[in-house]
Parts: sequence; structure tokens; C-alpha cells
Amino acid sequence: MFPGQGAYLPAVLARLAVDEPLVEEVLRPLDATAVRLGRSAPSRFLLDERAPTLSELVDEAPADLHTALFAAEMVLFRLLTERHKLCPDVLLGHSFGELVALTAAGVYEPAEGMALVAARDEAFAARPPERGGMLALAMSASRAEGLLVGLGEWEVTLAADNSPRQCVVSGPAEPLGRVRRAAGAIGVGVTELRVPYAFHHRMLAAVAGDFTRRATALRAGPARRLLHSAILGRRVDDTDAVADLVAAHLVRPTRFTDAVRLLHAQGVEVFVECGPRGTLSDLVTATVPGVRVIAPLRRRVGGPELAESLSGLTPSLRTTSTPRTTTAPHASPIPAAFPAPPASPSPLTEETPSGADADADADRRAVVAMLRTMYAAALGYPPEVLTDDADLEADLGVDSIKQTELFARAATRLGRTLPVDGSRLTSYTTLDALAGLLSTLPADGTRAGVPA
Repeated sequence: MFPGQGAYLPAVLARLAVDEPLVEEVLRPLDATAVRLGRSAPSRFLLDERAPTLSELVDEAPADLHTALFAAEMVLFRLLTERHKLCPDVLLGHSFGELVALTAAGVYEPAEGMALVAARDEAFAARPPERGGMLALAMSASRAEGLLVGLGEWEVTLAADNSPRQCVVSGPAEPLGRVRRAAGAIGVGVTELRVPYAFHHRMLAAVAGDFTRRATALRAGPARRLLHSAILGRRVDDTDAVADLVAAHLVRPTRFTDAVRLLHAQGVEVFVECGPRGTLSDLVTATVPGVRVIAPLRRRVGGPELAESLSGLTPSLRTTSTPRTTTAPHASPIPAAFPAPPASPSPLTEETPSGADADADADRRAVVAMLRTMYAAALGYPPEVLTDDADLEADLGVDSIKQTELFARAATRLGRTLPVDGSRLTSYTTLDALAGLLSTLPADGTRAGVPA
């Protein structure tokens, strides 16, 4: 699965690059292509500890954000398929991630895929749309569409059906504000997304037309891997389908819930997120509980940690195979069925901590609970919103300055000493990760650096 706009984590590949030469091997030509296209080299954002945050790139350099997203996902795809020999039965993108999935499927070579991403930004520059926005609503897509009809807000439309209890709507600012207030009044959770435009909305029709024109100048071939589009609701396996996807990418909704359910019904039991963070994995878990989801880059990891996240995958997932296809025109992909995931361990197996491990686990849970209470009070959020794995920036909109301030307060409360080496604390993006980091900091009176 290839995630979209929010799947950025500063220096997410820094530790992997130390262990895996393939990281820089993939990045080198992508850097050259990006520079040729007038963008910054994506390695600056993926390897440098001082890289800008997601919020900074959204506000100041969205084109660089997009090339960084593309490069990070392509690097991880190469690592998974070449270094770890995984053979995906089907590829699935979400919104912007559909463009990366086209490249991973072999429709575009990597340089052409980067040019496709650049063409999208150039279309926005050439045909700037009216300002708009997007809201994430804690309700199903069908309920959201019913709410919009009931309110008579015809200018606001469904942008993404993400899971049975989470969707996104988009539209002009004023009617979107009325929807936000109405949803809040009936107790529906609402999050305003940090985007300048109403993506997946007819307001972007002129941009989509310009993007389609630019994309036709790029070399595209038939897909070499099965690719299912959550926007088209079908396979993408010929040049007509590619053109349809490019044209629809900015104006039609992403039906991710339907895509996940369809693929699961056809035998998919393991969903691997091929990009930073774990947003799509969480949506899959909410849609089809019980399947195995793997998000190797929820945080920055090294080579051994990446390998560990893939442990337990059966040999059939690590061999080259010929994907099965259907004969019906425009049919959805029929993937080779994955074996069922390993059964959950018994409560009495080695998964149950004991002795010192149990004490450490209890201490960590206590720290997470303390952080949840403290952060909720400071941010004005209900404590239940601050789950252990909720991303502070991507999910909750907490900027880097506020994160640093809150972490300093937490360290002081626990009698820990902050690092002095200037490491980016926002590389630790969840309460659970912050609790782990706090456990590594020394007590007051000594100094140490944040581990990479």
C-alpha cells in the first residue's frame, strides 16, 4: 500500500541508509532527476536530521514534499522487493500514493514517475484553483453523505472513504465551516486537514485537465504488476486505464474502504504499508480486523529492525511468482491468496512479560498514561483521542514547537535531562515512542544525546 500526502517523516531513511547501501543507490538517480526538474534533492529530507517538518513543507515547499514522498516510498519498495524478496500480489495506492503505485507497477520508470509528480505540481502552478479545504470526520462515508444532503451543502463532497468510521470531505472554506460546526454539534469528531485546496473535488477540474495534458507527454507502458485503483475502483493494466486514473486523480473520491474489502475478499491476508508512518495500516485494521498489517516505517528504523518487522512472513511471499489475473474486462485483481497469519500467541507463551520485563512494561504504560493526561490538558483534546500510536503531527496537528515544549515539560516532571545535541525530538511521533525515548534519557545532573 502506497500512502498519500501525510506520509512524511523527517530523516525517515537516515538509520536505514547506514545499514542498507540500496537506500543511497535508489536515492542517487532520484536526486539527480529532482534537481533536473527544479526541485530539491529528496535525500535532503529523507537523510538529514535537520530536515523540515511536514507542516513546514506543506506551508513553504509542497513540491519538495511531494518528491520526498515519492522517493521514500520507492526506496522502501525496492528494499522490500529486492533486499527482502517480497513479491506483492497486488499494489494499492491512496490518493497521491496512486502515482507512486503506478511507478512501482512498472507503468513509469522511476525518472518518469518523478516527472509525473512534478507535472502535477506544475499543473497547480499553471491553473491555480480557488482556496478550499478538507475535513476528516469520525463517521462512515454513507453517514457523511447523508449529513451533507441533510444540511443542503451541495458544494461539499466526499473526498475519501477511509474506513467504516472515518472519511474525508472537501469543498470551499465557508460551507466546509458550516459542516464542521454541524458535525461537532452532533458529537462527531472533526479534524481540519492542513491542505490549501479541496482535493478530490470538482474545484480542481482545471488543474486535472492540465495535469492530464502534461502526463500524456511522459512515456507510459503496461503495468508489470497487478495494480488496483481505489479511485477508479478497478484494475489499472492498460494505457487507457492509466489515462483515466491521471484524469480522475484530483477530482474523484478515493474509495479505500471498498478497495480493502474487495482485496481481502479475494484472498489478501497481509497488507504492507510501503511508506513512512502507519496511517493506511490503521485504516485497514479498522476495516477488516484480524488481518496482518505491517508498517515498517512507523518511525525511523535501521536494517535489523526493518527485517524484524517482516518476520513470520511465509516463504511463498518471498519468491517471484506469476500473479493470477481475470479475463473479464476492467475486472478487479484476483491476487494469489496469502496464507493465514500466524495465530495469536497464548497468554501463557513467551509473549507474556515476567519479572524485570513485566516491571519495565508496567513502567512504560504508566509513562504513556502520564503523557496522555498531560498532553490532553495542554492541547485541549479529550484523553481518548491521544491513543498510544496517534501521530502527534499528522493525526493531531501538533506542530514541532509545541511538541518540543511538551516533551521538555514531561522530561522535567520525570526528572530527566534533555539532550543537548540538537537532535529532532519530533522524530518520535507517538506517545509510545516518546515514552521509550524518555526511558533512555539520563536523570538530572548528566547529559546524553537522543539515540538515532
